[in-house]
Amino acid sequence: MAERFTRAPGATPIGAPAGPPPRRSGLLERARRQPSAILLVTQLFGVLIYPFLGESRAGTSAVSVFGLLVLALAVWSVETTAWTVWVSIVLGVPAVIFTICQVISEASAWRAWGSGFEAAFYFYAAGSLISYMLADRTITRDELFAVGATFTLLAWAFAHLYTVTQVIWPGSFVAAVNSGSPRSWMELLFLSFTTLSSTGLSDVVPVRPHARSFVMIEQVAGLAYVAMIVSWMVGLTVARARGRAEHPESADDLN
Repeated sequence: MAERFTRAPGATPIGAPAGPPPRRSGLLERARRQPSAILLVTQLFGVLIYPFLGESRAGTSAVSVFGLLVLALAVWSVETTAWTVWVSIVLGVPAVIFTICQVISEASAWRAWGSGFEAAFYFYAAGSLISYMLADRTITRDELFAVGATFTLLAWAFAHLYTVTQVIWPGSFVAAVNSGSPRSWMELLFLSFTTLSSTGLSDVVPVRPHARSFVMIEQVAGLAYVAMIVSWMVGLTVARARGRAEHPESADDLN
C-alpha cells in the first residue's frame, strides 16, 4: 500500500517550477532573528511604565504580569539546549509561582522568595547572553542589541537582590523621602541602574553592611562588563580589518 504524504501549506507541488520562497511576516521574522532586541525594548518600556503603575495593589499586579513577560523573553533570548531548558524550569517556574503569590498575598516572605528566584534567573540569562556574544567572531545586529539587553538583565537582577536584602535585613536602604520606609521597586531599580552604570546619581543609599557589600559587587560588575564589551568589540574590529588587509579577495565574506 502506497504511503500518503501531505504537503505543507505554501509548498511547491512536485514537478512545478520552483518559485520564490514564501515570505514570513516581517514582524515575526524580526522577532525570531533578533530576540535580544525584543527583550531590550520590553525592559526599557518597563522602565517608562513603572512610574504610572505606582505602589497600589493594581499596580503591583501589573508589574508582576510584566515581570512574567520579561522572564519569558529572557528564556527566549537564551540558547535553547537541554541544559538551558532545565535551568530555566528550575529557576523560572518557582519565580512565576512566587510572583503570583505576591499578587494574592502581601506577605514579605513571598516577595523575598520570588525576588530571589528572579535574581538568580536574571543572572543566569545575563551570563548566557554574554556567552552568546563572545562565542562569535563577527558582530551581528542581534548581538549589538544583546549588549544592551544584558546590561538591563544585570540591573534587574541586582534590583531583585536588593529587594531580598531589605526583606531579610530591614532598613538596609534609606532615601531622602520616607527614609524609614522600605524602598519601592522603582527606587531599587533606579539604584541598580545608577550603580551599574557608575553614574552615582541615586538618592537611595545603602546603610547596612550586607546592602553595601552587594552594591560594591554591582559597581565592580558594571565596570568589568563595560571593559569586557569594549575590548571584545575592538578586538573583533581589529581582526576584521586585519583579515581584509591579508585577504582582500575574501572581503565580501567577512561582511
